[in-house]
Amino acid sequence: QVQVVESGGGSVQAGGSLRLSCAASGYRGDHVCMSWFRQAPGKERQGVAAIWIGMGPRYYVDSVKGRFTISQGSAKNTVYLQMNSLKPDDSAMYYCATVGGPCPTRFDPLEYRSWGQGTQVTVAS
Repeated sequence: QVQVVESGGGSVQAGGSLRLSCAASGYRGDHVCMSWFRQAPGKERQGVAAIWIGMGPRYYVDSVKGRFTISQGSAKNTVYLQMNSLKPDDSAMYYCATVGGPCPTRFDPLEYRSWGQGTQVTVAS
C-alpha cells in the first residue's frame, strides 16, 4: 500500500520562501510521477508542479514558473518543492500526489492514485 507524507508548510511574508517535502513509500517500481497540487478555500484543486522520478521531465503551471522548483531527493521517491518569491495568491493547502509511470499529460487530480494529507502554506501581504 502506497503512503504519501508531506511536510514543510508554514506562514511567511510575501516575497519569502518555503520548501515542501514529500515522501512516498510502498511503490515497487522506481519511476513514479510525483506532483504537487494546491487548493485554496472555495477553489478547485490546481496542479502546481510534477516530476517523473529518475527520468527527468518536470512540469509547472504557468503561475509558478520561475518561482517554484520541483526536485528529486536522494532518498527513493522523495521530492521537494522550493517556493520562492511567494505571493498571497500562493496561499493554499498543498498536497503531494503520486502515480506509477510517467506523469499524466494534464494536471488532472483524477489521474493520481495516492495522496498525502496536505500541508498548509500561508503568505501574508
